[in-house]
Amino acid sequence: MRKLIFMLAIGASVWSANAQKTEKVEKVRQAAQTVLSEEVQDKGEDVRKSPSTGELYGGLTRAVTFDRMIPPYGLEVTFNKTVHLIFPSAIRYVDLGSADIIAGKADGSENVLRVKAALRDFSRETNLAVITEDGSYYTYNVKYADEPTKLNIEMKDFIHDGEAVNRPNNSMEVYLKELGSESPLLVRLIMQSIYKNNDRLVKHIGCKRFGIQYTLKGIYTHNGLLYFHTELKNSSHVPFNLDYITFKVVDKKLAKRTAIQEQVIVPLRAYNYVTVVNGKSKERTVFTLPKFTLPDDKQLVVELNEQSGGRHQRFVIENAELIRARVINELKVK
Repeated sequence: MRKLIFMLAIGASVWSANAQKTEKVEKVRQAAQTVLSEEVQDKGEDVRKSPSTGELYGGLTRAVTFDRMIPPYGLEVTFNKTVHLIFPSAIRYVDLGSADIIAGKADGSENVLRVKAALRDFSRETNLAVITEDGSYYTYNVKYADEPTKLNIEMKDFIHDGEAVNRPNNSMEVYLKELGSESPLLVRLIMQSIYKNNDRLVKHIGCKRFGIQYTLKGIYTHNGLLYFHTELKNSSHVPFNLDYITFKVVDKKLAKRTAIQEQVIVPLRAYNYVTVVNGKSKERTVFTLPKFTLPDDKQLVVELNEQSGGRHQRFVIENAELIRARVINELKVK
């Protein structure tokens, strides 16, 4: 009996020791898992808080060299005053680096951008990018200043100020969808060349009514675009206020009770587009249109309408004139 009691006591003590050992191992395992999860969480937080810097990237990467960089302009803005940027042509795109600044086109203007601070005394430097209709790209580094030294800035380019040194060596043209593969800068140069040379290639197309004469001076073509050179002469003493000009393709002959089918062709660009021609004076305009041809039963009608008046003008162009358009091989800008 004593032996039995002694063996049971030994068994109970061994079982108790094994249970304590198992409990200790489980506690150690749980503690190790807790430490490991905390380390992983800390590493994740470190990754989120510390983005990669320097020249190390994931995968095969080539660094962008400084000769590929477009140097930004420096721009100061403030909360109580507005900075105005005046561009050589209409603004097509504006991007703000952060919500610390606000920008928008001036009311009634297409080439003036107003910029100011959205927050007072913002500390972080931000940036601003602008693309204009002539294909130029402008970029700025913007910072806050209590009193900006420049509130009105005119962004001239080398075409307007005549100095080629103002054009960066690494500048590239921004191509716009409506001009296809043609550079917007080249389109403007072509229109400027046609206007300055003032050649008269067409002498038999025009309209003259009520002391107003509207004539076509020439048709040119280059890289899938057509250029129409027109002249509006006012022989009267009353100013001619231009309302709108339309280019539309219509049928030559229309049967009675037949619906008129027109195809309006919207000009892509216009050089020296004026809205008023004073008495005893004349003005010329160069229009850029997408390339098109006319079937034998179609014709192009150009209509000029006077605002609040009846001295409208209208002339017709047929396909024979379009296919004789002069090809532009070189530019001569006087």
